[in-house]
Amino acid sequence: MEKILEVKNLDKYYGKFQAVKNVSFNIDENEIFALVGPNGAGKSTILKTIATVLSLEHGDIFVAGENLKKQAKKIRKIMSYLPEEAGAYKNLTGNEYLNFMAGLYADNKQEQRAIFEFGQDLSGLKNKLKNKAKTYSKGMTRKLLLARTIMTKPRLAILDEPTSGLDVINSLEIRKVIKNLAAQGMAVLLSSHNMLEIEFLSEKLSIIDQGEIKITGSPQELKNKYNSNNLEEVFINVSGK
Repeated sequence: MEKILEVKNLDKYYGKFQAVKNVSFNIDENEIFALVGPNGAGKSTILKTIATVLSLEHGDIFVAGENLKKQAKKIRKIMSYLPEEAGAYKNLTGNEYLNFMAGLYADNKQEQRAIFEFGQDLSGLKNKLKNKAKTYSKGMTRKLLLARTIMTKPRLAILDEPTSGLDVINSLEIRKVIKNLAAQGMAVLLSSHNMLEIEFLSEKLSIIDQGEIKITGSPQELKNKYNSNNLEEVFINVSGK
C-alpha cells in the first residue's frame, strides 16, 4: 500500500522554543491517522507545517512521494486543510462559497459543477445554502467548511478538530462521511480532543506531549497495552496527567 504521508524527524522552533521535537510518522492510502495530546502539545504546529501554512525548516515531509521542500505547489493540489479556527466569506451564500472554492480546484466548468454538487451534499445544509454565511451558526459554518475541505476528494485531508461546534447527530454524520471517503482512498490526518471521535475514526494514532510523540498504535493496541477501557485512560497513563 502506498504511503501518502511520510514525516521524518520534524523539528519546529519559535525563536529558541522548540515546539516539535523529532516527530516521525507515516500514513497509508485510505488510512485515518490521529494526533492526540493536550493543548500546546504541538499538534496544530505539525498540521500547519504539513499543510505548508508554516515553513518546513528541520526534517523532511513527503506527500504521495513528493518532497514538500521541492514540490509544495504540486502537493497543495492533492491535499486539503481545515484549521481549527476558520471562517467562510460572510457575504457569500453557502452555494456561492462552495461554487467559488470549487472553481479554484477545477480545470473546467463540468468538473467545477461536479465538485460543487458534491460539496452541497456533503454539507447537509440543503436550503440553508441559499442564505449568506454571516447568518450561519458556528455548527453550520463548520459543516460548510468541512464540505469545502473534502469535496475535491483530496488524496490527503488534514482536519484539525473537524466536528468542532457540531451537535451529536451532525458530528456522527460528518464522521461517517470521513470514514466513507477514506474507504474510497482518501488518507486523513486529524487532531481532536474528542476521544470518542478518535476511537470511531482512526485506525492508528500517536499521543504527543510537549512536542514529542510518546507512543503510536491502533486504539485497541493502546488500550490493551495500558489495560484501559478507553482512550481517555490511555492518554492519562501516557501523559502522566
